[in-house]
Amino acid sequence: MEVMTPLMEGAEGEEEDVDEDEAQKSQGITFTQTLLHLLKGNIGTGLLSLPLAVKNAGIVLGPVSLVLMGVVCVHCMHVLVDCSHHLSERLKRPPLGYSDTVAVAMEMSSFQCLRKGAQFGRQLVNFFLVLTQLGFCSVYFVFLAENIKQVMEGASLNTSMEPVVLFSNTSEEGFISPHLPSVAVTTGLDLRLYMVFLLPFIIILTFIRDLRNMAALSAIANLCMAVSLILIFTYILTDLSDLRQLQFSSTWRKYPFFFGTAIFAFEGIGVVLPLENQMREPKRFPQALNIGMGVIIVLYVTLATMGYLRFGDDIKGSITLNLPHDWSNQLVKILYSFGVFVSFAVQFFVPAEILSPPVCERVRKTWRRAADLSLRALLVCLTCVTAIMIPRLDLVISLVGAVSSSALALIFPPLVELIAHPGQPPPPLLLLKDLSIAALGFIGFLAGTYVTVEEIIYPDDQRQSHLHDDGTWTPPTTSPP
Repeated sequence: MEVMTPLMEGAEGEEEDVDEDEAQKSQGITFTQTLLHLLKGNIGTGLLSLPLAVKNAGIVLGPVSLVLMGVVCVHCMHVLVDCSHHLSERLKRPPLGYSDTVAVAMEMSSFQCLRKGAQFGRQLVNFFLVLTQLGFCSVYFVFLAENIKQVMEGASLNTSMEPVVLFSNTSEEGFISPHLPSVAVTTGLDLRLYMVFLLPFIIILTFIRDLRNMAALSAIANLCMAVSLILIFTYILTDLSDLRQLQFSSTWRKYPFFFGTAIFAFEGIGVVLPLENQMREPKRFPQALNIGMGVIIVLYVTLATMGYLRFGDDIKGSITLNLPHDWSNQLVKILYSFGVFVSFAVQFFVPAEILSPPVCERVRKTWRRAADLSLRALLVCLTCVTAIMIPRLDLVISLVGAVSSSALALIFPPLVELIAHPGQPPPPLLLLKDLSIAALGFIGFLAGTYVTVEEIIYPDDQRQSHLHDDGTWTPPTTSPP
C-alpha cells in the first residue's frame, strides 16, 4: 500500500540518502511483491470494460490493437524508469518520482525555454496525476452504483414471483405486465440515488489517511477480486458465440472509444517508479515489469475477447452487468464491488497527498486536520457529482482514459526521453520512435475526447435523444391492459 507514497516525495540531503538506501536494502519489497503490486495496479474496473472496447474495435482488430497498445505502454514504462535512473545518477540525487523526472529533465535541457518551464512541467504532471486518479474514483462511483443496483433488484426478483410496478426513470411509470416473467420485471431506484447513498460511506473510507491501516482490508479485497475473475471466466467459457457472427473491425467513429477504454485499463503507469524505487533489487525491476505486464496483457486480451464472444453486441460497460441474477453471479458482483470500494481509498490517496499539503499550509496548525478532512470530503463529492452528471460507465471510462491516461502513459514518457537524452540532437531513429508514440497518444487524446464528449451531449439512445429534442422529458403513462 505504501508504494504510492514516493509519487509525492522530494529529494532529501545526502546523509538521509544513505540512510534511505540502507533501509531500502533491508526493508524494500521483494521481486514477488513487486509482481503482485503491478498486477494490483493494473487490474480494476478497466479490465471488466475491455469486452466493450473489443466491440468498439472489432473481434479481430480489437485484440490485435490491445496487444500493440500493451506493448507500447510497457515500453513507455521502461522509458520512464530509464530516464529516472539516468537523471538521478547524473545529478547524484535519490530516486525520482514521475513529476520529479519530468521537472529535472527540463532543468537539464539545453533549451532555455524548457529550463524556465521546469516547474510548470512538474505541476502539469501532478495535474494529470490528480485528474487521472479522481477520474478513476468517478468510474468507481458509477461501477459500484450499477452493480449494487443490479444486486438489489436481482434479490427482489428472486424473492418475488409477482409482477411489480416500475419506478425507475428508465421505464414506463405505472406499467404492469402480467405476461412478463418475474426475472424480466424489476423495481428499481434511479442509478444516481445509489451514488448518493454510497457517498457518506466512501467519505468515511477516505478519512483513513495512513494506508498501512488498510493493509489487511486491501488483502481481503484483492482476494475477493481474484475469486470474482475466476467465476467470471467460468461463466463466459460455458457458451461462446460464433466468431463469424461478429464484426471483424469497427468504423472509425467507434475506434476512439476503444482507445479511451483500453488506455484506461493500462492504469499502472503511476506506480511504476514508486515500485522500482522501493525494490530490494532495483536491477531486477525490468524483469519484473516484463513478466507482470506480460501476464496482464494476456489476461486483458483473453477476458476482452471471450467476453465479447460470450455476449456479442449486448455487452455492457462492465461485463458484470451482463451476468444473470443467479446466486453465483450475484456473488461475483458483490465481491468485485467490495474490492473496488477498498480500491477507492487507494486511488484517492494520490490526489489527496498532492493537494492536501498546500491547502493545510495556508491555515492555522490547529485547523489543519479539519482542513485536510474537509478537502477529502470535497474531492469525494466532486467525483460523485461527476458520476451523477455522466451516469454511464462506458463513457466515464473512455473520457478519463482519453483525457488523462493517454498523457501519462503515452505522451510524457517519450518526450521526457528526448529531453533527457545526453546526445544533442538525439539519434534519428530515437526521435522518430518517440515522436510517433507521442503523436499516437495526442491523436488518441483528441479523437477519444471528441467522440466521448459528443456522445455525452448527443447520445445515440432514443430516450436521451428525445430528452434533448424536447427540452423536457416525462415518462409516459400507460393504463394497464
